[in-house]
Amino acid sequence: MSNPLKQLSEAGQAVWLDFVDRTFMNKGGLAKLVEEDGLTGVTSNPSIFEKAIGHSDAYDEQLERDIAEEDVSVETAYEALAIADIKTACATLRPVYDRLGAKDGYVSIEVSPYLALETDTTIAAARRLWAEVNEPNLMVKIPGTAPGVPAIQEALDAGININVTLLFAIDAYKAVLEAYISALEARVTRGEPVDRIASVASFFVSRIDAVIDKQVDERVASGDAEAEALKALKGKVAIANAKLAYQHYIEVSSSQRWQALAAKGAMPQRLLWASTGTKNPAYPDTLYVDTLIGRDTVNTMPPKTMDAFRDHGTVANTLVADVEEARHVLAEVERLGLSLDDVTSALVEDGVRSFADAADSLYGAVAAKRTQFLGDKLAGMHEDLGAALQGEVEKTIERARAGGWSRRLWAKDASLWTGADEGKWLAWLAAARGEQGDRAQLAALAERARGFRNVVLLGMGGSSLGPEVIGLILGSGPGAPTLHALDSTDPGQVRTVAEATDPASTLYIVSSKSGSTMEPELLRAYFWARAEAVLGAETGSHFVAVTDPGSKLEKAAQEKGFSAIFAGDPGIGGRYSVLSVFGLVPAAATGVDIAHLFETIKPMTFSCGPDAPPADNPGVRLGAIIGTAAAQGRDKLTIIPSPKLRPFGAWLEQLLAESTGKQGKGIVPVDLEPLGTPDQYGDDRLFVHLHLEGDSSADHAALDALKAAGQPVVTITLHSPEQIGQEFVRWEVATAIAGAVIGINPFDQPDVEDAKVKTRELVNAYEQTGALTPESPFFEEGPLAFYAPSGKSGSGDGAAILKAFFDEAGPGDYIGVLAYLERNAAHEQAIEAIRVKLRDAHKVATVAGFGPRFLHSTGQAYKGGPVSGLFLEITRTPAEDVAIPGNKASFGTVQLAQARGDLDVLAERGQRVLRVHLTDEAAGLPALLAALGA
Repeated sequence: MSNPLKQLSEAGQAVWLDFVDRTFMNKGGLAKLVEEDGLTGVTSNPSIFEKAIGHSDAYDEQLERDIAEEDVSVETAYEALAIADIKTACATLRPVYDRLGAKDGYVSIEVSPYLALETDTTIAAARRLWAEVNEPNLMVKIPGTAPGVPAIQEALDAGININVTLLFAIDAYKAVLEAYISALEARVTRGEPVDRIASVASFFVSRIDAVIDKQVDERVASGDAEAEALKALKGKVAIANAKLAYQHYIEVSSSQRWQALAAKGAMPQRLLWASTGTKNPAYPDTLYVDTLIGRDTVNTMPPKTMDAFRDHGTVANTLVADVEEARHVLAEVERLGLSLDDVTSALVEDGVRSFADAADSLYGAVAAKRTQFLGDKLAGMHEDLGAALQGEVEKTIERARAGGWSRRLWAKDASLWTGADEGKWLAWLAAARGEQGDRAQLAALAERARGFRNVVLLGMGGSSLGPEVIGLILGSGPGAPTLHALDSTDPGQVRTVAEATDPASTLYIVSSKSGSTMEPELLRAYFWARAEAVLGAETGSHFVAVTDPGSKLEKAAQEKGFSAIFAGDPGIGGRYSVLSVFGLVPAAATGVDIAHLFETIKPMTFSCGPDAPPADNPGVRLGAIIGTAAAQGRDKLTIIPSPKLRPFGAWLEQLLAESTGKQGKGIVPVDLEPLGTPDQYGDDRLFVHLHLEGDSSADHAALDALKAAGQPVVTITLHSPEQIGQEFVRWEVATAIAGAVIGINPFDQPDVEDAKVKTRELVNAYEQTGALTPESPFFEEGPLAFYAPSGKSGSGDGAAILKAFFDEAGPGDYIGVLAYLERNAAHEQAIEAIRVKLRDAHKVATVAGFGPRFLHSTGQAYKGGPVSGLFLEITRTPAEDVAIPGNKASFGTVQLAQARGDLDVLAERGQRVLRVHLTDEAAGLPALLAALGA
């Protein structure tokens, strides 16, 4: 018994190891301590596991194997590693447990430190860990915070062994001891055994002295009159506090209440001294072991402290010695105004925070290794931001980490943004997990759709943009119909889709969240009449509705006998709806394997989860980048896609613009602007290159030139087209986080409705009078008629008017080309030529949109975002209009009303606007191009 560590057991104190490491255990280190030092327990925490997992490769083989078998979340991946170690330690300590009749031999694992202030989730985590480890000598660690106490009591009541951690104050200890006794009493009342339920109350020691000593030194240095009395307290307060806590234990142990439980075989809740390594090098390295030895206690020591005590520790029954002196020390603390209550309260808060910080480091290490082992299963991201922006981004990421943004997002915590109603708009997170849409209903639709050659999707904004991306990038499955997404009132576009599809072989999907959006209503009326002329009473069998419950569309679909109605989730805004039924119904109808789609998406969803710290969370990290860039003036996010990924930008435009463009702030997405040379750009850009491996692109040299010139470039690499689903998740998370950085609500769209109201007014007037409100151009030249708010006049010819207008563009501005034309290849090419001409001439970003499609997308940012736009609106008199059944107004009339309403609202919001109307559709666009010099 010459070993002081073994002598401790003779004094009634158990020796536990505050350390876990796989290599150490595999080499027999733990077994050696049990054999040679009489070790009877092990404790662990995230900080210990971070050192073990993050700083060695000992866990890599298991992690790589686990991920290869089935990808899981970061937390689940960590827990699998930790549980393996805990089970190994439990097996090593099991002979001790059996020999001592369950009085010792325990190994502790901690619930997530993120849950320290949450009762219900802590209980659930304790139950889960207890079941997964499934060893009788396990203890689950739960912090002794105010919310933790009821969780501790319920877990003990359920028969779970509990190590109560993070105790500093005697009153907090009293509360957890009461919880222990109450739980045992509840079990006795129910006739359940209590003789194998174990608990320890971990009282942290050295941290108290570290704080008190610092306060003492500061006051002594300031010349405090009580300097000698203050100095006498150094290194004594934590020990005194612990001794008085033990006195409470002795008092309770002798009570009739406890004796009644003891008679039933109940084991005492032992006090465990934690944080027993000395922080002050001036103190003996065994100070917090030598002075706290007593019966029915535990001292959990880090390896260094065990080595020190083994070498020169002194064993004596010190815990009950000098109790009156301990009372005097604490009385002096209060007399001298040091306030132990304040210190212990602050230490609890600091402990919760430091434990969460340690968990961030741990989960970050696991996330980084998980990403490495996933390899090509996860779309990658690389950033070249330049030193200045990178530094600001890292500050934002640290703010996000300290603020728990990853967790708060998934917890639907509205305070992450403005504290308004954001929490009710986050059901898209469940959609990202594949929890939206009835799979059986989708499968039935997919099977029935095989009987059609075409699917025509009638929708606007989020109801059409996401499905169109899926259709264009993934295509149709074998034997499945082709998707035609129609989100326009342009008569040429309506006619093109109608002529390309035979109603007899076409399935029509009418998609509208609100069920009252004007464009889908009008398109439904047109295509229903067209189909009915061919199908008669069978028309309803060719129609499907996707809408939120209780909507006008749902009612109409029921009345018309639609073959299916898919219910949306009111908790998802349109632009976040691509992985809900609004995206899945068109995808399923065109043969996309929904189950496979979500298997492909899953790695990104896990990577963006609540347990992935911001630095290693691809969605949060990207959001921090784009939000910080916008705050630094780089608010023009320029999308540079590989050829096969070009369609993605249209969806991304809406997500970014409608989510962030409000209150004069926001991100202006720049899509399909041809890449130029560095001298053609200002300092208001952030470039995002979407690269598909194997997709040829001539942009790499130009991107390298931009990086060399100091322009920030983010490169996102998809390893297969199917990973486009991952990008939906990444960018949805990123956009929500960017909103938090900017300081806006990313789930409302306060300015979209204004243009709709103006349009309704004009259309209603037409229905009554047969004419739109009269207007007059301020200048006409050939097939070009120029309009502007308040009848703005111009001088010279059309070229001069255009030049004068665009010459107003300055640094930080952007130019928008809003074309109320059919969206076809010829018009896209013409608009692109205009953009390049204007960008190169004025060195500003250019955006473009086809109306009215963009009204439900980027239109929000143009009206509610930065007032830095110059907008050229192009309208025309269609060569061939298309009538709308049941309406006086034609599609061409409605489209013109939308253009006029939008122009008025843009002007009201302070944007600079000019409209050119092509009175001759065929000759007008060439004439405009000539006037622009494009």
